[in-house]
Amino acid sequence: MVNMQWVKDEIEGLKNSGRYIPIRVLQSAQGPRVRIEGREFLNMCSNNYLGLANDPEVRKAALDAIGEYGVGAGAVRSIAGTMEIHAKLEEKVAQFKHMESAVVFQGGLLANLGTIPVLVGKEDVIFSEELNHASIIDGMRLSSAKKFVYSHMSVDDLESKLKNSRKDGKKSLIVTDGVFSMDGDIAPVKEISELRERYDTMFYVDDAHGEGVLGEGGRGIVNHFHLNGKVEVEMGTFSKALGSMGGFIAGQNELIDLVKQRARPFLFSSGLNPGDAASVMKSIEIMERDDSRVKKLWENAEFLQKGFREAGFTLTTTKTPITPVVIGDEKKTQAFSKYLYDEKNIFASPIVFPTVAKGTARIRIMPSAIHTKEDLKETLDAFSEGARSLKLF
Repeated sequence: MVNMQWVKDEIEGLKNSGRYIPIRVLQSAQGPRVRIEGREFLNMCSNNYLGLANDPEVRKAALDAIGEYGVGAGAVRSIAGTMEIHAKLEEKVAQFKHMESAVVFQGGLLANLGTIPVLVGKEDVIFSEELNHASIIDGMRLSSAKKFVYSHMSVDDLESKLKNSRKDGKKSLIVTDGVFSMDGDIAPVKEISELRERYDTMFYVDDAHGEGVLGEGGRGIVNHFHLNGKVEVEMGTFSKALGSMGGFIAGQNELIDLVKQRARPFLFSSGLNPGDAASVMKSIEIMERDDSRVKKLWENAEFLQKGFREAGFTLTTTKTPITPVVIGDEKKTQAFSKYLYDEKNIFASPIVFPTVAKGTARIRIMPSAIHTKEDLKETLDAFSEGARSLKLF
């Protein structure tokens, strides 16, 4: 038997450094409150921004689709796994995003892994934001394109790198998160779009945390900046604000056709389950007919962030409902999360290195449209009591 002691050593090292994350098992549906280990907790760390993950209309749409189409696609999309419901969903997404066409993947991570290598290859160049999501980084690695990383939120640094290195590749791609999930800030998409034309480079925005949050009725960051038609590729997910599962790429007809011909997750993995596809369509319908959930999300976020700052907590420069309460030290962050869990019945997971930089560990609070003001006040009170109990400041 091969000696696997190194695995135990790795786990012990994570625990000793405060970087071992306890994985809680939910015994209920996602909502403002959840059941874990037989107890009820106030849920402050899910991405269920609009509360659609357990919405009755969305649940019914999924069940109806299963009754008609079954539980699985049964094949990869390019062979026998493209069902009528996939085509309807792609039409719905394209219309919602004001784009010509869209293609659906089984997840946002797979959308990035599959699409970036279709756009650029070893003879091309990528200009990537410093804090881009891990799936973008992995997609760039798979593309074999030459990569240049520009400083977080710095249009000046991006332009400097374009001036010096755009000529190094035949094709060029600028890629950025729209909303940065660990800090909550918003990429300068308008300014980047102007550089795209000046330097003959495609522009790709990962809007995973902008869907359902920014723009008219939650249409995302490109719509938020009135840039429809000025971004070649919009990527988004269905697993956050839309409450289901899957991801998509939206763009011109020919581009989407090429992605369907070459993206490996599309070609080598079964299609999205019918129930997921139907639930996403219903979530979009709900967002199209009524923007009250989006407005309530922002109202709750503003109340919560104001309360944290008044209580003396350090937040990032967030411009979105993402509310990162920065503690700094990994062990203190773990202890604070445990205190909230054990003493206050508040579920708020710690975020530590390598998800964020060393020394910037945090509790990332995620308000939703279905949290009440009482829920938010309970959270603020628990944080203040915890900070005093653990002598955080």
